[in-house]
Amino acid sequence: MSAAGRISADKVEQSALKKRLAPNPVALGLIALGLMLCGLALPAAVSAQTPAPPPPAPENATAPYDGDLQRLAEILGSLQYLRTVCGAKEGQKWRAEMQALIDAEAPGGERKRRIVARFNSGYRGFEQTYRTCTPAADLAIRRYLDEGAKIAREITARYAN
Repeated sequence: MSAAGRISADKVEQSALKKRLAPNPVALGLIALGLMLCGLALPAAVSAQTPAPPPPAPENATAPYDGDLQRLAEILGSLQYLRTVCGAKEGQKWRAEMQALIDAEAPGGERKRRIVARFNSGYRGFEQTYRTCTPAADLAIRRYLDEGAKIAREITARYAN
């Protein structure tokens, strides 16, 4: 194969990989919707996007938004614990949001392990600190709702097709 043929094949492969690693706007929309239901208003464009999900990414591939996704996972874990300790009757809402995100992103292997570890870290960090709801816990909830909504908006705006 000529050098031009190899470059063209490399570009096609990179383009295909980029499409597989694109964030799933549906999952981010679900998370944004969950955050909205807790009193946070997001632009309608974030929750209204419903394109078909991208094909699954390779098992150990990373996406440019993985750091943000991991932070969002940590926030969801924190919210799962804090909202429960502060009396919200949401059951496993934030855990379900995290599962929906994992299912939509379809991470496998190391990538999935890192995301799950960050969710658990967020949960356990507050579990060790708070046994009852305090004003500081309420403040943390509000800040995490704001930060989670911001991350969901930014990932969607920056990486969604």
